[in-house]
Parts: sequence; C-alpha cells; structure tokens
Amino acid sequence: MPRRSRIQTTILKYPASAAEFEYKLATGQDPTHPVNTRAQEALNRIREATSGKLDIKLFPANQLGSDTDLLTQVRNGSVEFFNLSTSILATFVPVAGILNTGFAFKDYDAVWQAMDGDLGTYVRTQIAKTPIMTVSKAWDNGFRHITSSTREIKTPDDLKGFKIRVPPAPILTSLFKALDAGAAPINFNELYSSLQTKVVEGQENPLAIIATARLYEVQKTCSLTGHIWDGYWILGNKRAFQRLPQDLQDVVSREFDKSAADQRADIAKLANTLRQELSGKGLQFLEVDREPFRQALAKTAFYKEWKGKFGEEAWAHLEKYSGKLG
Repeated sequence: MPRRSRIQTTILKYPASAAEFEYKLATGQDPTHPVNTRAQEALNRIREATSGKLDIKLFPANQLGSDTDLLTQVRNGSVEFFNLSTSILATFVPVAGILNTGFAFKDYDAVWQAMDGDLGTYVRTQIAKTPIMTVSKAWDNGFRHITSSTREIKTPDDLKGFKIRVPPAPILTSLFKALDAGAAPINFNELYSSLQTKVVEGQENPLAIIATARLYEVQKTCSLTGHIWDGYWILGNKRAFQRLPQDLQDVVSREFDKSAADQRADIAKLANTLRQELSGKGLQFLEVDREPFRQALAKTAFYKEWKGKFGEEAWAHLEKYSGKLG
C-alpha cells in the first residue's frame, strides 16, 4: 500500500499533460537516421528523469523548416533545440567550420581526440559567445564521400568542371572550388530533386545520409574520398536553456551526452554495414587514394586562406590533432 501511495503522489505532482517546460528539438535528418533514434531516447530519458517537468518534442526531417531557417529559429528562440552539422553552423559561427578542413583528420581516433579535447572545447566556447550554445559533446555525421551520376571520381583531375552539390557552407564550397569543381550550394531538403533533375551531377555526404535520404536512387558511383569529417552539435537557444533550473540543465546535458556516445557507436557500426547495403541497391563503390587529393589541395591557397580566416589560435588547436597542414 505505501508503495502505491508514493506512485499516486508522483502522478498528482507531475501530471504528464502539464509539463512545466515544453520545448522542441528540430533536426534535418530522416526519422530512421541514428541522430533521431538516439535523440528520441534522450528525450524519453529527460522526461522520465525530470518527472515530466521538461517535455521536449522531436521534429525530424526539416518539418519545421530548412537547416538555414531552423538556425534562425533557434537563434530567436522559437525552436529551443536544433541538431545542426558543423558545416552549416559555420555560416553563423565561422570558426565552427574548422572541423571541416579538407583532409585534416586521417581517422576516427584523431577526430574524437580533437572533439573531446582542446579543439572541441575551443569551438564550443566560440559558439557560446552568440545567442546559442552547445548542450552536449559532438555527435557524428561521418566522413564525407563523393557520389556521381555521370563520371567516376578517382583522381583530383576527375573533379575539374564536375557539377557537385555542397551544403551552404563556405569551407566546402572553397574546398571543391580549389580542386576546380563546379560547387553549387543547395539546402539539404532540395538535394534529392537537384540530383534527380540533373541540376548537379553529384554530391558529397556520409554513407548514413546517402542511405537514409535514398540518394542511391539518383546516383551511380560513390568514391570513398573521406575528404572531410563532419560532426553534429545539439544546439540550444541560450535564453531557453538558462530558463531551466540547474538540475534540469544537468539532466539535458547528461542525457544528450549519453545519446551522443550511442550515436557515435551507431555510425561506426553503420560504416561497416552500409557499404554492403548500398552496393545491393546498385551504388558502385570506388576506392581512391586520398594522398593525391591532399597534395593537390596543399598546392592551392586553401590551407593558407582558411588559417587566415580561423586565426592562429584555432589553427594551432587543429594541427595538434591533424599534424601540419599545407
């Protein structure tokens, strides 16, 4: 009997329909993407751990607008949380783009040492100088690879004049322009139709995005260039986050951190299975030697230009994990 009365007290105190804080988390990814499955688990745990005081609803697949629209919404507080890739965040916080420096990270060991170390801390500090902030450690978007519906991309020369969609992210546009490709910045929600109608010949994304967005339906080959690593940040509107009592803030960060670790592991596993799955759907994979691409990039002004934009301090943090660039 006493046990039942305790449960009743809890139910009366925190009725499920009357959350003290009702917030939104928007993402651009398909509902089946690990970002959304792991985010939903975090939201469930947050609701449970706060006894229903904080209820965050998930809106995947750009339901509330394009990535650039949502970045505006999280800045003004009409959306409280938003999952955004570092490449697009760089349009608002330029130094966030340093994580997307071409051919900087050789493997995941280097990536996570950087993201959970000094480079990640530096970037998070810069983001926090704006109306938004990061509320957890970085999530994984993956190493990006080039797909094509026309020519096969095997060497830097194959990129010359190649019409490729890139996100509206300056460093990606700059990378492909440096390699003489025709880079076209297009929002993700218009990507499939742009490939289908041949506005562009190809695009570049991690395998998980190629799979969940069904890009294999409109592309023939995938060149494993791994030209940049891209991460995701769970961003919060600073005022909305600070409205939460400290104990609720701690729960949010703790549960998003847990889901970040789970999502990183998901992407690592997917890297092993997605290639087989995508091959089965007709996408042909091409192994490429990344070294000639790195050398071709180093001969351009790319590294020098971006070092100048990001600044000596940020670049020193990057080279601590990437080795000397350029």
